[in-house]
Amino acid sequence: MKTPETHNISKAIISVSDKTGIVEFAKELNQLGIEIFSTGGTAKLLRDSGIPVKNIGDLTGFPEILDGRVKTLHPVVMAGLLARLDVEEHLKQLAEHNIPSIDLLVVNLYPFEETLEKEGSTHEEIIENIDIGGPTMLRAAAKNYQWTAVVVNPKHYDDILKSLKENNKTIPLNLRTELAGEVFSHTAYYDSIISSYFDKINKIEMPDKKTFGMKIQQSLRYGENPHQKAQLYGSFFKIFKQLHGKELSYNNIIDIDAASRLILEFDETAVAIIKHTNPSGVAIADSLPEAYQKAFSTDTDSPFGGIIVVNRTLDKTMAETVHSLFTELIIAPEFTDEALQILTKKRDRRLILADYTKLKNSLGMEIKSVSGGFLVQSTDLKLYDEYNMKVATKRQPTEKEMEALKFGWKIVKHVKSNAIVYSAGDRTLAIGAGQMSRVDSARIAIEKAKLMGIDLNGSVMASDAYFPFADSVMMAIDAGATAVIQPGGSVRDGEVIEAANEHNLAMVLTGMRHFRH
Repeated sequence: MKTPETHNISKAIISVSDKTGIVEFAKELNQLGIEIFSTGGTAKLLRDSGIPVKNIGDLTGFPEILDGRVKTLHPVVMAGLLARLDVEEHLKQLAEHNIPSIDLLVVNLYPFEETLEKEGSTHEEIIENIDIGGPTMLRAAAKNYQWTAVVVNPKHYDDILKSLKENNKTIPLNLRTELAGEVFSHTAYYDSIISSYFDKINKIEMPDKKTFGMKIQQSLRYGENPHQKAQLYGSFFKIFKQLHGKELSYNNIIDIDAASRLILEFDETAVAIIKHTNPSGVAIADSLPEAYQKAFSTDTDSPFGGIIVVNRTLDKTMAETVHSLFTELIIAPEFTDEALQILTKKRDRRLILADYTKLKNSLGMEIKSVSGGFLVQSTDLKLYDEYNMKVATKRQPTEKEMEALKFGWKIVKHVKSNAIVYSAGDRTLAIGAGQMSRVDSARIAIEKAKLMGIDLNGSVMASDAYFPFADSVMMAIDAGATAVIQPGGSVRDGEVIEAANEHNLAMVLTGMRHFRH
């Protein structure tokens, strides 16, 4: 009785959409005396290259039909792929029906993902690029990997040939096992892309069963800390392009995402300075250098080793303005050549070109791992609902105050909870982030302002969630704030509003919170 280790490869099916290296591979198989069966375009390519090849119809006795939709879905093919050659009954049935064992399957799938991403692809074209026979054959061969070697990736062709030549036309079981495992990963990924497409056209945001199909885009040196392994999956580098500097780290990538999402809030010329995903300063102005100086003045300590993100072309003047500061990253939608000449003088500084349109289009769902699973939520794309915003106090905010409140609300949305932001209409003045108590965040913001010599008289305060007590509001009043914006919804809203009324403070309730855990 044969064993997988002694089973010679004598018959192969080759049917590939990705023709990379297939002619060279098939030539070598032919020289080894391996009989090749193929389909459609693959068969034509091999014949035109002078390689003897038989049609699948020669194997099955049945022609390709339905415009090629049915060609390999046949009992002869399936039995040839699935037969266990160590089971007497299987061998008997193969002989009874004159079915040869298929020893090697080389298949890659219709380019569904590429068609999906190609601009102008119609729904009909996308559907026609859903492969049916390919996944069926792959899964059959992978299930029977001990007797049918299966190859889905052209990168393995050289290893397969080397093994066949060195091992008397056999393939070791450990390699067969690895190849089979890759098949199931490949088909699972392929199906996940199709599933996501149908979820999208059916407008299903939260299906009962969800698969996440992503490829490794870059291997990272480590995760948040050096002892943690990390990989980047997905299409991050289709949105962001690194122009200069050291390789991006796990933490860099998280910061780029946080910084870029914040800058999307602004149509005006804006600059944000980010440290560990929290803004240390944000401002708008007529020019990037002016906005940068305003943002930097909020906190002149934290920007060291931080990130600068802008939403306009970064030119020579802006480059000269920021060049002296040690920054990990600078993100812009465009850099002028003169700016690059200046900024690339620092070898390790990472310069990132951001496509904000692609970023906007990519936002929709967010995934976070938890023990035993994933949490999935829709992205927090809303800022506030104009129709549900209301002034809760006796005094209405002035036009200037309302402008400042809306500015502060844009920022507090992107600060880790508990979050407090003091602002003017064009800049942040003080930020308190990520404390266990909201009053502590309020206290830190005020202390930061004092440390920076910033006067909070006439400022406004924003809070990402409601005030459980009036204490934070009283601190804002004592600091000189004249208006507050917050979601509302506390059982003590009445107490908080009363305190505001007693001190002639204007208070706006958004009815929408922005927690960031």
